[in-house]
Amino acid sequence: MPMPEDPLKTLSDLASEAHAQIQAAHQHINPVIEVRQGMRDSGIPADVLTIDCLRTQRRITLILHDQQPGLVLYQFVTRAEEVSGDFKQMALSAMSSATLFDWMQDYFG
Repeated sequence: MPMPEDPLKTLSDLASEAHAQIQAAHQHINPVIEVRQGMRDSGIPADVLTIDCLRTQRRITLILHDQQPGLVLYQFVTRAEEVSGDFKQMALSAMSSATLFDWMQDYFG
């Protein structure tokens, strides 16, 4: 299967779709999705997408690192925590809006 042209757009689209689904199913969760360019700005070749729940102060951090093409690094933290090196990973091709929906529902619910 060919790699997507723009992994960040692919991940953003999946997150947007999951966001719409979670809002329809669980109005109290209301996550905030943000694409962050700070790592690139500081010289790290990676894009970050965060999904925050303001009510629970929890965050799901997703990283697309140029040196690990085709993989999504992710971790579940609180908004107050700094990102640590302890990331899980999965293939971007295995990521779906349903996966992100389940994560938001389970972690933020």
